[in-house]
Amino acid sequence: MKLVDKLKEGHFLSIEVLPPNRGHSVEEIFRTVDELMEFPISFINVTRHAPEVTYIEHNGQIIKVTKVKRPGTVGLAAALLHRYRIDVVPHVICYGMDKYQIEDLLIDLHLIGIRNVFAVRGEYENPTSEQQDRSSYKHADELVRHISNLNRGIYLYPSEGNEPTDFCIGVAGYPEKHFEAPNMEEDLKNLKRKIDAGAHYVITQMVFDVGIYKRFVEMAREFGINVPIIPGIKPITNLKSVYSIPKKFFVTIPARFVSQMQQAKSDEEEFKIGVKFTAKLAEDLLGAGAPALHVFTMGRAKATKAFLKLLYSKQA
Repeated sequence: MKLVDKLKEGHFLSIEVLPPNRGHSVEEIFRTVDELMEFPISFINVTRHAPEVTYIEHNGQIIKVTKVKRPGTVGLAAALLHRYRIDVVPHVICYGMDKYQIEDLLIDLHLIGIRNVFAVRGEYENPTSEQQDRSSYKHADELVRHISNLNRGIYLYPSEGNEPTDFCIGVAGYPEKHFEAPNMEEDLKNLKRKIDAGAHYVITQMVFDVGIYKRFVEMAREFGINVPIIPGIKPITNLKSVYSIPKKFFVTIPARFVSQMQQAKSDEEEFKIGVKFTAKLAEDLLGAGAPALHVFTMGRAKATKAFLKLLYSKQA
């Protein structure tokens, strides 16, 4: 089912997982999803990583290679689709592929039954390193336009009788602006370009304050962005993450929650405080009109399962 069609039925839950590290098994991801299937999960997002240029030793020589730390997005999407009979939303990124490779990837996804994709620019893990950038597209709106053209049967290679694809296209939004944008207005203009190019819905960067989400939705509507805006949330269950997540993702964590975590006397107390905070945040987001919830699991089930159990016990 397309994500926007599912929204018409009411609130739903989606989770996001990472492909395994190169050479690692998919079983840990299956265990994570197995743990969460007791909840009403409608979609599983699968991230994709940009290739990085690195150097390795081979036959006594140092050679330059292009490496993806976590390959396997298409394979994992197919495996999840087959195992759980649940809709999967693979990420499609601009960086590291030319437009012809992107089109081939999209054709593969369509052939295995994928009907929802998430179009993002992508990020390099180490932006200061040397990079082999073969990208045709520098911005997500260009990628969205390409997917929209495929939905109209317009392929890069001219031919007759092309069957249109049928993708529902999601894009990222940033309630506290993307770190590269000079201000919120410019960032919303970028988001509007993605919507105008054909995106059907928005999933936000992780948000920890319902007020920030509400203000973002209000500003987006003022810019003429009228598609569903789904908040992304991530359970924080230890004090270390309270400090590391804002540094990595450029987000704000409420002072009251930080203070509670600082006063915790044990790891167990930190976990309980984090679970309670995340469940209340999810409840408040739904109460504020969020059409669904998107959970960044980071491949771990324990914290996600704990806060969802608390959330749904309140709603029972």
